[in-house]
Amino acid sequence: MEKQKGEEKEESVRLEVNPGICAFTCLIHAFKDEKHTVRFEIQSDCDQIQNLARNLGNICMKDLFLPLSRNPIFLSAEKSQCHLACPIPCSIVKAAEVALGLALPKKVMITFET
Repeated sequence: MEKQKGEEKEESVRLEVNPGICAFTCLIHAFKDEKHTVRFEIQSDCDQIQNLARNLGNICMKDLFLPLSRNPIFLSAEKSQCHLACPIPCSIVKAAEVALGLALPKKVMITFET
């Protein structure tokens, strides 16, 4: 679809996160709504992540610089009873940073050597 005169192209970022042993792959789509605001579409079969997605509102740039104890992403994860080591909340932060132009989209990995 072509951009019409006066229309702004919506900027977005897509991530697929494989969180490990639970096997509940998560799809995160972050949209830059305004100059400093991001909204999310999050899909997962995990009940906790579904709750997190329902509880999570738009995130503004200043939210990304709050400590964990006041960050709305991590507060929503706590309220949704996400496992402490779940990588999804951190992935949501990374998606927001990239959507806002604060970070580059670079692959992130945690690999156990056996």
